[in-house]
Amino acid sequence: MKQKTLSIITAVLLAGAATLFPIYSFAASCCGGGSAASLTVPKYAAAVADLSFDTEIYDGYWNQSRKYIADPPGSDLKQYRLNMGLGYRLARDWQASVSLPYVWNDNSYSGVSSQTSGLGDSTVSLMFEARDDNSAWKVRDIGDMIPGVSLGVSLLIPTGISPYDNQHSSFDITGRGFYRLDGNLLIEKTIRPWNASIALVYGTYLERSINREYGKYVEPYRKDLGDRFSASLSTGYTFVLGTGGDSITATASYAYLNEADASFNGKRDSGSGFDKQSVGGALSYSNNDQNWSIRGGWNHAIRQNGWGKDFPTTDVITVGVRYVFL
Repeated sequence: MKQKTLSIITAVLLAGAATLFPIYSFAASCCGGGSAASLTVPKYAAAVADLSFDTEIYDGYWNQSRKYIADPPGSDLKQYRLNMGLGYRLARDWQASVSLPYVWNDNSYSGVSSQTSGLGDSTVSLMFEARDDNSAWKVRDIGDMIPGVSLGVSLLIPTGISPYDNQHSSFDITGRGFYRLDGNLLIEKTIRPWNASIALVYGTYLERSINREYGKYVEPYRKDLGDRFSASLSTGYTFVLGTGGDSITATASYAYLNEADASFNGKRDSGSGFDKQSVGGALSYSNNDQNWSIRGGWNHAIRQNGWGKDFPTTDVITVGVRYVFL
């Protein structure tokens, strides 16, 4: 049981959490990356700079049978992430972005303690805005109901510390060790003061050769992680403050993450996949010029049976600031 529990902890440190606030946050992945569909440059802007800080608190896990299991008494598992992102508008309907996290691990579990830090996995993205959202104040015709649609691709780059580096503990990893290519779809609609969005991401990892695990050399083999799908739904309401134009937006969200089984030398590793569901909320303040904004968010994995499989249950608290370059 202890070995199984440690393997699940390793899975989350490798995989990253699906904490998706598609409009107000661009990354909350414990190994970097985050939601490539969410660091977006507004149509009127030239670029966006984003800085956020996550605190992820681990408390139990779902086992293979989707049953919630509490951590042993005295366990204390936390990860902190400083997420840095920059988005740049290339043309009227095209934009690119890059994000890079710095990760701190602070773990104590079944008598094993570890504190480490290092870069997480980075992400570069390219997005095409297929249709603009006209953000209507009042629905006058059917055109006001058509949402904005953006399509994109992103590449997860293994800049973090993985089990295949010269690293001896599963508690110390900050990255997956694999490249992953994602396809992204973002659908969003605003009828002021309401807004809603759907973000869908499907990714496939690039198979690689491995000859070392946790600092020990092994007989070389080929490994490929399972395809990954994530989805998030969010809805929000914007409150205008007085007559100055400053505003506060409250958002509620639901997120789902699934990763299929990995494979070794082309053979499926049955039971190595996982899935997770979570809910969240966020508050964002924007000034009148809409160039500065600050935000806070909370994402919660429901600690009940049936809401996940082979994945830890966590709470993620995020604070961030964003500046839009006009």
